[in-house]
Amino acid sequence: MKEDEVVLMGWIHEMRDLGGIIFVLLRDRDGVSQITAPSKKISPELFEELRKLKKESVIVVKGKVQESGKAPCGVEIIPIELKLLSESKLPLPLDTTEKTHAEIDTRLDSRFIDLRKHSVSAIFKIKSRMLHSVRNFLESQDYTEINTPKIGASATEGGTELFPITYFEREAFLGQSPQLYKQMMMASGFDNVYEIAPIFRAEEHDTLRHLNEVTSIDVETAFTDDVDAMDLLERMVVDAVTQVKKYCQDDLDTLKFDLQIPETPFPRIEYDEMVDMVNARGVHMEHGEDMSRAAEKAMGDMMDGYYFITGWPTAIKPFYVMPNTENPLKSCAFDLMYKDLEISSGAMRVHDHDLLVEKIKKQGLNPDSFNRYLAAFEYGMPPHAGWGVGAERFTMTMTGLKNIRETVLFPRDRRRLTP
Repeated sequence: MKEDEVVLMGWIHEMRDLGGIIFVLLRDRDGVSQITAPSKKISPELFEELRKLKKESVIVVKGKVQESGKAPCGVEIIPIELKLLSESKLPLPLDTTEKTHAEIDTRLDSRFIDLRKHSVSAIFKIKSRMLHSVRNFLESQDYTEINTPKIGASATEGGTELFPITYFEREAFLGQSPQLYKQMMMASGFDNVYEIAPIFRAEEHDTLRHLNEVTSIDVETAFTDDVDAMDLLERMVVDAVTQVKKYCQDDLDTLKFDLQIPETPFPRIEYDEMVDMVNARGVHMEHGEDMSRAAEKAMGDMMDGYYFITGWPTAIKPFYVMPNTENPLKSCAFDLMYKDLEISSGAMRVHDHDLLVEKIKKQGLNPDSFNRYLAAFEYGMPPHAGWGVGAERFTMTMTGLKNIRETVLFPRDRRRLTP
């Protein structure tokens, strides 16, 4: 092949037939190239082939490259050969240009078409880079990746937010968290573990921030506490944002989002202080309550960027969360927030067997349902701490998106099970 000749493959993004000249914008994962076909410079047969093409059909074009100030990237392709690989049906379920904006349900119903838009594919390039960076960071900190079951015999954290399934002759549940398994790993001598995997929550929320299947970035560390866990989380967040900023600037530009690398250390706000701040904004919140959506919004109005909320009441945290030794009514739990959005929750865990059994009973649960888990605490369990980060919510902070469904290829929510 001559040096000034190229072969391009992709989808027909747009076509303009001006009579004596045809313009074809050809799209692939990297961008859009312009095919310019003047009737005087190409064969009549090729010109007619081009004229018959339909938008979003898949083609191969061989052509000569020449400079053009008006074309994308400053060059255009004069076609020499054309092959139609797959013809598209018309009309399309939705427009693949950025000129019109379909409703989210229309987009999700035809997600394979929606993903052809660069403003949509940019989201998943950023998410991919973020997950890649998270793995690299944790591996650099000597963490071992693990894989835990997603089908279990009982609830991970108690409660009823579980999806029951038929497991041969008995009932089982989809995993709502790898919590119990990653704690059991702390008794194995691995010390530092992480998992990036789906979790399932049978919550009936129908909001812009909730899904029923999400990807969780989970970490557990032995011989450590909640302060060290927050430090690790903070460093991981900054590293991931830095990597996205470095490698995905074109995608950020496509989304028109000005991603800022957060300053450290992140502010750390005690729970009691947070309650006072929320009340000062005119949103009623009692000490001992969990945050309402109104309270989250109030905090988002006051806080710009990432911050921790620490010292949560023990009574509203799961049984495995360690109480504060100086004030057992408070726990060694923390949440990482981004403005008004909870990104992560974590804590130092209870590592004493008898205290764990006592806390399980206090929450109205049966210790016998956790006997395999509890056994790990009878043969030497080190102090440990950990956290989980919602990958989709984390992606929202790096893209400026307001609807979590946009950060998932094929979301599962209260109403959607297909595609």
